[in-house]
Amino acid sequence: MKIATWNINGVKARIDNLTQWLKDSDPDIVCLQEIKTVDEGFPRLEIEALGYHVETHGQKGFNGVAILSKSSPFEVNRGLPGDPLDEQARFLEAAFTLSDSRILRVCCIYLPNGNPVETEKYPYKLAWMERLQTFAAERLAYEEMLILAGDYNVIPEPHDCFDPRVWENDALFLPQTREAFRRLENLGLTDAVRATTDATQFYSFWDYQAGAWPKNNGIRIDHLLLSPEAADRMTSAAIEKHVRAWEKPSDHVPVIAYFDLVS
Repeated sequence: MKIATWNINGVKARIDNLTQWLKDSDPDIVCLQEIKTVDEGFPRLEIEALGYHVETHGQKGFNGVAILSKSSPFEVNRGLPGDPLDEQARFLEAAFTLSDSRILRVCCIYLPNGNPVETEKYPYKLAWMERLQTFAAERLAYEEMLILAGDYNVIPEPHDCFDPRVWENDALFLPQTREAFRRLENLGLTDAVRATTDATQFYSFWDYQAGAWPKNNGIRIDHLLLSPEAADRMTSAAIEKHVRAWEKPSDHVPVIAYFDLVS
């Protein structure tokens, strides 16, 4: 099984890229972030025509997440628990029954950016991460295959960006941010990409500005975090970097992992 996460940066603007990538890459489950549309405006017909079931949690103009899957989930939950006043569409959970009756639970995450740090946006980011940690701990107790996939807006380590000095005062790289990410991992979650490689210059995002893409001035902020049950069945992980060179690209590229569900 192939599971992917991709911040699409506007699904309507990237629908041609998305449908082409679905045909080429053929993932079984895809978590999309920043769909930037209400649920009713999501271009589901084009995606359903390729054989995918579509679940969305959108809002007008920004944020928004979606899960595309070749099979239909038996359970769908919208919104990260813990703050009933939080109306931002950043979290979507879908649970699937596998062929051997085991459960696969996939969560699509668009974690807050947090910039500018001196505004209320950074405390919101840290509070959101604390809520995510609480949620993850509860789900891990189920001892199911759990995948927390998405744009975390977190650069975990210095070698996950082209120049740590550029990011040292940014919400994506501040010590409090990275510590919160480590607390999440320390629950027993595995970073799929880092479980397979220690390579540097291994990024998932390149800004549109300052020639970041041709210079390879990127950062790794899109992650698949796996429960022990999922990590045990992962066979490989990769970043599909070539998609960034397509016409009208997102500034993010898909991050994927493969799982052996037979043995």
